[in-house]
Amino acid sequence: MTDAQETAADLRTTTGGGPPDDVEKAPIPLLEPREGIPPVVADEDALARVVAAFAAGTGPVAVDAERASGYRYGQRAYLVQLRREGAGSALIDPVGCPDLSALGEALSGTEWILHAATQDLPCLREIGMVPTSLFDTELAGRLAGFPRVGLGAMVESVLGYALEKGHSAVDWSTRPLPEPWLRYAALDVELLVDLRDALEKELDRQGKLEWARQEFDAIAAAPPAPPRKDPWRRTSGMHKVRRRRQMAVVRELWESRDRIAQRRDVSPGKVLGDAAIVEAALALPANVHALSALPGYGQRMGRRQLEQWMAAVDRAKALPENELPQPGATPAGPPPPRSWVDKDPAAAARLAAARTAVSALAEGLNLPQENLITPDTVRRLCWEPPQRLEPEAVAQALAGYGARPWQVEQVTPALVRALAATA
Repeated sequence: MTDAQETAADLRTTTGGGPPDDVEKAPIPLLEPREGIPPVVADEDALARVVAAFAAGTGPVAVDAERASGYRYGQRAYLVQLRREGAGSALIDPVGCPDLSALGEALSGTEWILHAATQDLPCLREIGMVPTSLFDTELAGRLAGFPRVGLGAMVESVLGYALEKGHSAVDWSTRPLPEPWLRYAALDVELLVDLRDALEKELDRQGKLEWARQEFDAIAAAPPAPPRKDPWRRTSGMHKVRRRRQMAVVRELWESRDRIAQRRDVSPGKVLGDAAIVEAALALPANVHALSALPGYGQRMGRRQLEQWMAAVDRAKALPENELPQPGATPAGPPPPRSWVDKDPAAAARLAAARTAVSALAEGLNLPQENLITPDTVRRLCWEPPQRLEPEAVAQALAGYGARPWQVEQVTPALVRALAATA
């Protein structure tokens, strides 16, 4: 980056992400790949060369992954992009190279730079790539107070370049991948190292670098998320389904759809929409003819498909009472805040005061409230506050709910005052 660009970056970060409105804005140059578009690595020999090159590289490594959400079953990676000083950029096809554990091992101990790390880490873990330390440029942008933290917005605001747009939601399982898509993918890691360095300086200037490090360490150390219990309960529109027999229909249709989607390797929504599942549950159709009249089961659906969905409905209708699903278990923790005024007016008053205090503190620190402290942590503290409303007790409670040390340090005084004022 040139001295002029460094100066522009300093101006943008210190003024909140852009020049004043009365300053004439120069055209923003479109980012170009420095070494052109690298060839896609799709066999073991080419992968071995990439592993050797990146092992010999220096400094942190920029990492990104592309999925086929909405097109394929699951969240697997269909392209992995990397860039490191001394190694250049690489595009790896996980279809041709499904095991990238050797690459992961070669980069062990190296800081990985990702944008919105929690989105990509699960699919990278599936192919053997797990960072030991990381820097999340999106989260860094949030902590630094940037109003827009998408990668394109951050690169433009901090580094003064425009990224190509338009390919983020394409079907990355397509083979061969079109050259414009590969260009887009390569550019996603082109300036991640530069962005990381600029954000580190800005966080340090604001006194927030240690906060960011604690957040990054927590992400890197987090275990894989456990499988969801009863995932069918997350069907969109489920709130309309009240009776247990109807819930059984949702479950049967959801599980049938999931098996078909997995077998065909397509997104479940392309097999049968959530809205159609809920419609069948509410209507409890008596036969295929009645089912075909419902939204989502129209003329485009063949007789065989209708029969398989009707079979699922019939299985649910035939279940004995003791096998019907129970209403969803009450989640652990406090009830929804909207019910607090009736259930516990004192807790509702504590929550209102705490929210006001957190909002004011977050505004003063120039970062989103949810990054300062999670809303769930505030709710739990207000629903069951410590017996002694003293800093040590409140800090201990916050830490018990998973708050980072920097968060505990920042919010404890404000929350103690808020809780004490409503005692």
